[in-house]
Amino acid sequence: MIDHITIEVSDLNKSKLFYENAFAPLGYRQSFGKEGIFWAFDVGDGCLFEIQRTGETPPLTNLHVAFRVKSKAEVDAFHRAALAAGATDNGAPGPRPDYAEHYYACFVLDPDGYNIEAMINEG
Repeated sequence: MIDHITIEVSDLNKSKLFYENAFAPLGYRQSFGKEGIFWAFDVGDGCLFEIQRTGETPPLTNLHVAFRVKSKAEVDAFHRAALAAGATDNGAPGPRPDYAEHYYACFVLDPDGYNIEAMINEG
């Protein structure tokens, strides 16, 4: 099990606001951090998703993170919240039978172009 993952972001405040809003339907909340340095979000089961500032300019390293959620409704809600928070659509919510028979997911690009997925595989 992964304990935490940390990604570098070009605009810490913009990314913090984005993830606060995009994670709200999943029940993920900001846990702790240090203003101007990093923020950690509790994503359940003691796991953290962290963002930290970088001195680099976009595009940053390619990255894909998938969050396993509890229902198709949460996938849909994450997608709506992420788009409202400024994400770019990278794959509307729906079945992904090419991944697995019962795989349902959506994909968005965060403010730095990272591919963020919410998914459920009920099979």
